[in-house]
Amino acid sequence: MAISISVVLLLLILAVVFLRSGGLRISHALVCVTLGFYLASSSVAPTISEGLAATADVVSSVRP
Repeated sequence: MAISISVVLLLLILAVVFLRSGGLRISHALVCVTLGFYLASSSVAPTISEGLAATADVVSSVRP
């Protein structure tokens, strides 16, 4: 558990640095995808899923 959290934090830091530096290259995209896979298998995944579902409900209820 501690190792996967460390990997997730490292990948998150790398993704933020890559996105702030400007161009997103293939290697940068791979880091982002790897971060997604690690987040999906972590204990934070249900919270992220619930947050995205709540956001989708709010957006779908907005009338133009």
